[in-house]
Amino acid sequence: MYSLIASTRKARIVSASALFLTVCAFGAAGVAPLAPDAADLPVKSVQEAVAMPDLSPQITALEQQSSNEHFVHEERIRAGDTLATLLTRLGVEDDAAENFIKKDKVAKGVMQLKTGKRVQAQTDDEGNLQWLRAVVVDGKDIPVKNIKITRKDDRFIAEEEPAKLERRVEMHARTITSTLFAATDSNEDGTKLPDTIVKQIVEMFSTSIDFRGDLKRGDHFNVVYETFWQDGEFVRAGRILAGEFTNRGTTYQSVWFEDPQTHQGGGYYSFDGKALKKAFLKSPVEFTRISSGFSMRVHPVSGEWKAHKGIDFPAPTGTPIRASGDGVVDFAGTQNGYGNFVTIKHWNNYSTAYAHMSRFAPGIKKGSKVSQGDVIGYVGTTGWSTGAHLHYEFRVGGEAKDPSKMNVTAQAPLTAAELARFKVYASDMSHRFALLQPGGSTGTRVAAK
Repeated sequence: MYSLIASTRKARIVSASALFLTVCAFGAAGVAPLAPDAADLPVKSVQEAVAMPDLSPQITALEQQSSNEHFVHEERIRAGDTLATLLTRLGVEDDAAENFIKKDKVAKGVMQLKTGKRVQAQTDDEGNLQWLRAVVVDGKDIPVKNIKITRKDDRFIAEEEPAKLERRVEMHARTITSTLFAATDSNEDGTKLPDTIVKQIVEMFSTSIDFRGDLKRGDHFNVVYETFWQDGEFVRAGRILAGEFTNRGTTYQSVWFEDPQTHQGGGYYSFDGKALKKAFLKSPVEFTRISSGFSMRVHPVSGEWKAHKGIDFPAPTGTPIRASGDGVVDFAGTQNGYGNFVTIKHWNNYSTAYAHMSRFAPGIKKGSKVSQGDVIGYVGTTGWSTGAHLHYEFRVGGEAKDPSKMNVTAQAPLTAAELARFKVYASDMSHRFALLQPGGSTGTRVAAK
């Protein structure tokens, strides 16, 4: 049975295969294709004239553009830069431009640029200068002008214009771990306080704190100040608007106020509106980066009133000595054991004396007028001195007194109307301090003295 079924199935397969091969052979031999053969179609030739565009103007323009190709470079001033090295980095290979900058009264301001400042220049493909721009600041880091040097035909023109500055307000908090400058140079956020701001901090609280000897690890301060920017680049720091400094548990506060309506005031006040400027500085020795490290190691006099009726301030030779108050120079010369010696007459029979100077400041002579903070000389070891220091005396009617016990105000109080406007302004600054101290603080709060 199985053999019969297999034989029948095999026969059907063979028959189907034969039928398929027969159909394919028949189609190949006798069925016409559905489309005509392309070789049998007639050929029709069409010719049409096409106008070619004139590319010469475009080629000329491209060549001209290539020959006038300009490059804009930007560099920052590096330490040790000369005009030649700066121009080289800017891609300028133009002797005429370099000579012009050296000789032109306006253009030579570019040579006064400080390290880190930005300079932009445009050149052609041969390195010829097309224009150069820079912001120039003077020795006090205050911008005075923008300078632009432009090529016009075969000559250069230098122009200056006021800097267009954007004002910002910044707030920072710092803690003293070693020195004041160490605290202002680095922070977790990488922000460095400008040196001009540090100097103002010292000046603001110098009638209350001797920064050379009073600072203690853990002291801290908050400061709100203005900065000025141009094209997104920091140009300079401005004035401190408010500050508070906690020294040995006591917090001193100060806020700058100039009445916006009367433009009167123009000074620092306590948060209750009392004028803070005092007649005399606590330390006549200028606080500098050099004295910063020195001051944190040793307090020179421990705040004690010396038996010899004066206070000694050890400091490196050459440290600037400041007039502790406004007055007139009564004596400037050599006097016995005092060595190089200066006395200044103030009002109300007050006078101050400064001894052992290495030299006097220019212009300091009998009859010279001086203002609080003016440099009158420099620390030395002249006279009866065993080491570099300033011997300072505060006198009333010619008799030496303890300056820490004197309290003489040197600034007029605000009027009632000015005080009302001041309180609105001071409230904003107080709020800013609160933001800087989210956890609050402890200790006594007083106005800067």
